Amino acid sequence: MQRPHASLTALLMLYAGTSSYCATAVADAATEQAILARLAALEQNQRKLEEELDAKDARIQELEQRLAIQPAPDNTTPQSIATAPATTTPPEVATTPVTATTQVATAATPAKPGDGKEFFGRFQPGQGGFTIADTPMGSANLGLWAYVRYLNQLELDKSYTDSFDRTFEIDRRNDIQFNKVNLSFSGWLFDPNFRYLTYVWTNNTAQGDGAQVVVAGHFKYRFNPAVDVGVGIDALPGTRSMYGSFPYWNKVDMRTMSDEFFRPSYTSGIWSAGVLNEGQGLTYKLMLGNNLSQLGVNAAKLDGALDTWSGRLQWQPTTGEFGPQGGWGDFEMHQHLATQFGLSATYSREDRQSQPGTEDVNNSQIRLSDGTRLFVPDAFASGGSVERATYQMVSADAALKYQGFDLSTAFYSRWLDSFKTQGYVPVDNLYDYGFEVQTSYMFLPRSVQGYIASSKILGEYGNPWDTAVGVNWYPMRNRLVRVNGELLYTHDSAVGNSSAPYVVGGDGPALNTNIEMKF
Repeated sequence: MQRPHASLTALLMLYAGTSSYCATAVADAATEQAILARLAALEQNQRKLEEELDAKDARIQELEQRLAIQPAPDNTTPQSIATAPATTTPPEVATTPVTATTQVATAATPAKPGDGKEFFGRFQPGQGGFTIADTPMGSANLGLWAYVRYLNQLELDKSYTDSFDRTFEIDRRNDIQFNKVNLSFSGWLFDPNFRYLTYVWTNNTAQGDGAQVVVAGHFKYRFNPAVDVGVGIDALPGTRSMYGSFPYWNKVDMRTMSDEFFRPSYTSGIWSAGVLNEGQGLTYKLMLGNNLSQLGVNAAKLDGALDTWSGRLQWQPTTGEFGPQGGWGDFEMHQHLATQFGLSATYSREDRQSQPGTEDVNNSQIRLSDGTRLFVPDAFASGGSVERATYQMVSADAALKYQGFDLSTAFYSRWLDSFKTQGYVPVDNLYDYGFEVQTSYMFLPRSVQGYIASSKILGEYGNPWDTAVGVNWYPMRNRLVRVNGELLYTHDSAVGNSSAPYVVGGDGPALNTNIEMKF
């Protein structure tokens, strides 16, 4: 009886062991299949992520190539059509040589040519304003710069007497003007290296005068970071303010008197600009143009010589940058000492037919140091007049920024000679020089800035000077909107026009307040 019982027990144990083994084998197979499926899914996700990262890297690389050569441009917003002895500056929307100071907007990565992606309606402050379209075939950006100014010149003397004992009445103003408007359109077409800039610029204080509205622009092609060639209308880089820094100035659309007096202006021509050493912010621009100031001049009145040259070399040795477009003021609050040095030179053979009128856009009339225009009939009160003259000018500047503090200096030197005259003119050459000093401090970071700016001209027909004390308030804690107030004192001003607080011969204080907007 025990043997059958033992056999049954053995059979039951064998059955139980076999069942357990089979169940374990089945479970192991299911687990292995689940693991393999998860591994396959992970590999597929990894490949997808790698493809996305490659696409993003390509876009970033293409964006860096497109922005590699900017001292602005194209966070350039037309570089200022700035003022000379007789007007001021439209913002530069894409004309400046590019420096290491250019900042890339992270909010909007452009479409890569050929990737099939398109973007519309993005806002890129400092990078062209509103992006109307960014497609594989090109892009279009809309920028705006404008300001309203209240100007009070009632405390100026009512008249002035020039170096030749001629007395002139001064038209003193007390008014509010929507002073300037600049609408710019910029982008690239077919190839990101081929860029365009067009703009409409108005000088509203000269309503009804010729060239009160200007339509201008240029094309540029970047061969490499060191060679960015442009053709069209652009700034002759004869001073720091003509090198793409506009409108990042302490003042609103206004230079010091000495800068206004000595500088060249805007003309049509061909130029090359680029970065020679990115790490030290070493950039240059060299331009061949029609004359010192073509805006407002009929092409038929140009002399056809094409002999206006201007060039600038700029160096930022300590940090490789100097804030947006190398401008004035330490809005960015540099934590390390930033320095910038520049050297410019300009040569031009000028004649009276290629000089715009006193109220034409960006008038760069050549003047004596008492404000008398060189080419006006009987300029020297001798019965004769100058028909042609050679203009040569050099400028050197140095600046530093540190923790909200900015200090800038510049020196100017100008020669006028090789006169072609009609009648008797008592001189055959002129030499004038001058300097400026500007300093500013951010009393409240990204909000309130105070500044002082002063300059002097030492010339053969007088030594005029100016000093300004002003405050800038940025209510949105960015550069999009600025409220400015300035008290300006001039002594025998050598420059002046309706768009600026300066008036030729002005002696005394003037007040101007401004509300400026730029994107």
